[in-house]
Amino acid sequence: MTAQFRLPFEPATVWTRDAFVLSDANRSAVLALDDWAALSRGALALVGPAGSGKSHLAQSWADANGASLAIPGKTLPLEATAPVLVEDADLLGDDEALFHLLNQAQAGRAVLLTARERPLAWPARIPDLRSRLNALTVAEIDPPDDAQLRAVLEALFKARHIKPDEDLYPYLLARMERSVSAARILAARMDEASAARGRAINKALARELLEETEDLFAEEA
Repeated sequence: MTAQFRLPFEPATVWTRDAFVLSDANRSAVLALDDWAALSRGALALVGPAGSGKSHLAQSWADANGASLAIPGKTLPLEATAPVLVEDADLLGDDEALFHLLNQAQAGRAVLLTARERPLAWPARIPDLRSRLNALTVAEIDPPDDAQLRAVLEALFKARHIKPDEDLYPYLLARMERSVSAARILAARMDEASAARGRAINKALARELLEETEDLFAEEA
């Protein structure tokens, strides 16, 4: 069979709350975020490993609340009173700005901070900042479980108009890295391999791809 030429396709990432896959791995964090968001003030740290979905959950909160976004290397919106999302707060590298922001949170500003580790492990050279970080309320997301990863894979394949055999999912779940970003990479690579080789997306193709490509998930952040 001759492989057909296809333009590169990458489904757009949807950051809405409806597109977030709820599972036992993240349920407690989602409930904690919902309870905190209902108060619309103070600071909350949303922590979890890379690819666990914390940025998706945080961005959906930011969109729903009109929050400004701060990331390492970007000036924090210190003079505003509107909600703010600080991604990778442990890598911010500006103790004074973070301390000022947490003071604003104590005064009623909604501040959501994301990181891979709990605030107790974040660097802090200012003693008062260390105290603020240690007192932060934390919502923690665990690594994705099978239910979450399967739902993510199903959504990714559906976006690419792919309907694989049912036995592909348990095969992949037993072998893939445990992250949402790894699922994205896997779906894209399988789609590309299917087109290039003129093959169906099934266990046989997945086995070949996983055996041939040791760095399959090297793009994961």
